[in-house]
Amino acid sequence: MLFSPADTKVLIVGGGTMGADVALVCARGGCTTYVFEANAERCKVLPNYFQTKLLDMGYGQRAHLISLVDSLNQFDWSEIDLVIECVPEKLDIKQDLFAQLEQVVNPQTVLASNSSSFPISQIAEGLKTSARMIGLHFFMPAHIVPCVEVVYGEKTSPLVADSLSRLMTACGMVPVTVKKDLPGFLANRLQHALSREAFAMIDAGIATPEDIDKAVRFGFGFRYLAAGPVMQRDHAGIEIHAAAGASIYPSLNNAPTIAKSLDDRVKANHLGMKTGQGFFKWTPETIQIERKRYDNILKQGLQIIQDEIPKIK
Repeated sequence: MLFSPADTKVLIVGGGTMGADVALVCARGGCTTYVFEANAERCKVLPNYFQTKLLDMGYGQRAHLISLVDSLNQFDWSEIDLVIECVPEKLDIKQDLFAQLEQVVNPQTVLASNSSSFPISQIAEGLKTSARMIGLHFFMPAHIVPCVEVVYGEKTSPLVADSLSRLMTACGMVPVTVKKDLPGFLANRLQHALSREAFAMIDAGIATPEDIDKAVRFGFGFRYLAAGPVMQRDHAGIEIHAAAGASIYPSLNNAPTIAKSLDDRVKANHLGMKTGQGFFKWTPETIQIERKRYDNILKQGLQIIQDEIPKIK
C-alpha cells in the first residue's frame, strides 16, 4: 500500500499537459517522481516547465524530485509504488499499457488511470492486477484545481483506494471517492448534465453562448466556491428546491446525443482555441490574453479557499 509522500515513488506515464501537471502535484507533496514521455521535443521543455511551476508554487526546493525517463523497457520497476497513466484518451492505448505494466511492476504497485471517461473496470478487463487498479482523475490544470476523483473499479481493493486518498491529501489535494465505476465518474457527470442543458438552450435559440456563460459565472456558479449544490439546499431550504424541481424537471433536456451546436462545430473542425474557431474566434494574441485571465482567476479562487485545502508538509 501507499504511505507518506516521502516514502512513495511515483511513475507518470505520459508527459503531456495533464501528465506534467500531475507530476507537479506529486513532487510538491514530496514524492520521488519519474515521468515517461516518448516525444523527444516535449522532453526538451519539461525540465524548465517543472522548475518554473514549482518555483511559482513555492516548492522550488522540490524540483529535484522529478526525473525524466527515456525508456520503460530499461526502467527499474522494483521500487515503484504508484503508476499514474496519463496517455491519450483512447481505450486501446490504455488497455495495452496496463497489460504491459502487469508484466513488469512488483506485486504491491498501485496502478492508477487518469482517464476522464473510460471506466477503470473496462481498462482492467482480463488483467490479474485489477484489484490494485483504480481511477485517479485530476482536473485541468491539475496543480491548481484541488479536487481529484478516486474511482473504484469492480474489483478495486478498498485498501488501495484508502491509501491513495491519504497520499493525495498529503500532496495538498482534495480527494473525492467514487464508489461505482460509471462513465464520467462524479464531476464530469455533473458537468455534462449542466452542459447538455446549456447547449440545448443555445440550439433552441433561448440564450446566446455569451449569456449562458454569464448566467453560470455571475449567477448560481458564483456561489459554488462557497458551497456545493447539496449544502446550498440546506442554506436555501430543501422544500424550495423540491418545489422548483417539480416545475422545471419535466422540461429539462434529456437527449442521448450531443447538441447540434456542438456537433456542427466538430464536423466543421471548429474545435476552439486549437483551430482558431469554436463558439468564438481566436488568434494567438487573444488566446494568450484569455489563458492568462483564466489562470489568474483560478489562482485567486484557490487563495480564497486555501484554508479548506489540506496542508502540505
